[in-house]
Amino acid sequence: MTGRVRISTAGISAVTDLGRPAGGAVGQMTGGALDQYSARAANALVAASPQAPLIEIVAADFAATTSANLLVALTGAPAAVAVNGVPMRQWEPFWWPAGTELSVRSIRLGMRVYLAVHGTLDVPKLLGSCAPDSVLGFSGPLHRDDNLSVEPGPLRIFHSHLGIPVVRGAVQPPRFTDHWRIPVTDGPDRDEFGASAHRLHAGRFVIGTHSNHIGLRLTPVGGARLPVREHHGEVLSRGVPIGAVEVPAGDELLILHRGRGVTAGYPVLAVVTATGLSRLGQARPGQSVEFVRVGLGEAVAAARAEQAAIDRLTRRLARLMSAHAHRGSTASIPDSRPVPSEFEQLSTSS
Repeated sequence: MTGRVRISTAGISAVTDLGRPAGGAVGQMTGGALDQYSARAANALVAASPQAPLIEIVAADFAATTSANLLVALTGAPAAVAVNGVPMRQWEPFWWPAGTELSVRSIRLGMRVYLAVHGTLDVPKLLGSCAPDSVLGFSGPLHRDDNLSVEPGPLRIFHSHLGIPVVRGAVQPPRFTDHWRIPVTDGPDRDEFGASAHRLHAGRFVIGTHSNHIGLRLTPVGGARLPVREHHGEVLSRGVPIGAVEVPAGDELLILHRGRGVTAGYPVLAVVTATGLSRLGQARPGQSVEFVRVGLGEAVAAARAEQAAIDRLTRRLARLMSAHAHRGSTASIPDSRPVPSEFEQLSTSS
């Protein structure tokens, strides 16, 4: 039965997905969730497709009520998540019963929380994606009293006697901190910086307040120095990847993120890896960043390891869905009970 999710506190939130990777071919930004790992994990935890729409909640408080019984999961930065005031765990699925309010408050250390639903959020799409595009004016932020149409799915994934999710601990949150170690590979213009290129990896940089989904602005701190380009010829505009670390004239670095245009004209010293981009999607203005130089093989291995954990969970839930379909089983919704707030301890440990 189709239900509604009514937004009561929108904060800074939007319905998004993993973006439109083919957008660059037509000059369109990729967009999508800035923390791709947390978004993928949220959808995997509720047996949704990787590209399924979900709600991205940025920094501010959020609340909504539902008219349908929904199986949901929230991942991303540590936050106080509750259903009708009862604390709920992040990084595992739980029930959001019809007529109750789900709230997300006190987002800390990171910037973004992802709310995924087992079922279907009915939202408009452009080139196969619901990700907002501020340049084209497609979609946009959620507002108070907005209603999202949702079709609940059939899956029940709670232990029939204990009432806890059978996928508890299936995927782990990344480490959230005030200082981020971001892996980068060499960019196409590294040689133009000569011996000063090593400065990117020798100090710390602070994220500026003008950073957003298009890119991050960083300035050196604590004695760190910017790399200096030795070649002074003009750089023609060209295609640039998500994660390009650019060195414009001035006193800051630019890192292009998922909202970037597809061309730019600054020298590219390095490129943030796929795992590093998700971390940068959580980094807050005022937090510091350290760039760690890695090879392509190491970068690919790290991305594959993250995806492998999500794939294992996806296969586990697929078997569970098949078993439920064979038995025709539909477990009842368990009573909501308070849970220990262990997520912050877990997320800040190495």
